[in-house]
Amino acid sequence: MQIDLVTLVVADYDPAIAFFTEVLGFELAEDSPSLTNDGRPKRWVVVRPPGAQTGLLLARADGERQEAAVGDQVAGRVGFFLQVDDFEATYRRMRDANVEFVKPPRTEPYGRVAVFRDIAGNPWDLLGPA
Repeated sequence: MQIDLVTLVVADYDPAIAFFTEVLGFELAEDSPSLTNDGRPKRWVVVRPPGAQTGLLLARADGERQEAAVGDQVAGRVGFFLQVDDFEATYRRMRDANVEFVKPPRTEPYGRVAVFRDIAGNPWDLLGPA
C-alpha cells in the first residue's frame, strides 16, 4: 500500500507546472486532457520529485470554494515537506529563483529546515541533513 497522489489546488496549470518543474526540479509525470465530473474539459497534471513514487496532482480551482482554498490547503500550517540531500545548495538555488522563504534556515534535531511558500502560497518545509 502507498499514497500515490496528493491534490494541490492551484490557480492555473501552466504557472504551477513551471514552478514545480523549473524551480523545485520536479518531473512532469503526466499532463493529459480530462473531464470534470459534469463533463467540462480539464487537465490531469501530475508532478513528482525525481525518482519519487508519490506525486502531486495539480488541480486547477473550479468554483468559488476551491478558489478560496488556493494557497490555504492546510489552513496556514506547513503541510508539505520536501526532503533534499544537499540543503544548502537547494536553498540557494530556490532563493536565487525568488522563492519566498517565510523563515530563514535553522538547525533542528532532525536536520536543517527552512519554510517556503509554493506558487499558490502554501507553506512547505525544505528539509535536509544537519
